[in-house]
Amino acid sequence: MIYKSDEEIKSEVLFQLGWDSRINQTEIGVIVRKGVVTLTGMVDSYARKLAAQRAAHRVPGVLDVANDIEVTIPGGMQRTDSNIARAVRQALDWNTMVPADKIHTTVSNGWVTLEGDVEFYRERLDAERAVGHLSGVRGVINKIKVCANVEPQRVKFLIEDVLERRADREAERIKVAVDDGEVTLSGAVNSWEEKKSILGAVSHTPGVTAVHDRLFIDPYHLHIEKAMSGSMKGV
Repeated sequence: MIYKSDEEIKSEVLFQLGWDSRINQTEIGVIVRKGVVTLTGMVDSYARKLAAQRAAHRVPGVLDVANDIEVTIPGGMQRTDSNIARAVRQALDWNTMVPADKIHTTVSNGWVTLEGDVEFYRERLDAERAVGHLSGVRGVINKIKVCANVEPQRVKFLIEDVLERRADREAERIKVAVDDGEVTLSGAVNSWEEKKSILGAVSHTPGVTAVHDRLFIDPYHLHIEKAMSGSMKGV
């Protein structure tokens, strides 16, 4: 892991927020405690809230992000729930990666609830992303269930096989645990891009019903060096 002080992490998170053109940095508050980033403030769209969250996750050394940003839609951008519901249905129908006929939606006070059953975890994610950027949406509650009849050991084998084939990944640095379709990934990756790519590959794996991300960015292998240093002291 990259060992940084909370102040260093906060400074880099603020830089990422300022660099992203979708975000007004002055609207966002940042608190960091032991590597956990809490985002506060107010934005005018759910898409901006998610953009701020992703910006924080891009910073090496960040362990988790608590997104407490509130979405307040300005008067001129507000839409009725029925209008949002039509836009949500259209977005799902137009997205070829989403089985729209298997997903039911409810809109209440700008909050979109997604329900239904899908075959792949990736479809669950794609459905949420398809509607999260829509104008007037204040938030998305994803209750879509992934119905997969694949043995946990088979799921683990498929994931490890996919990861082993990746040229930019060191096999010994990532651990895979599977519990009834829920996958937990832990260990180190070299970059934010590698982390996204790995999570994307796992989300496409048959039998995966949820992914718990415990990966951290460590481009210089500092966690390995520290572990080796500690073991040498006992020699």
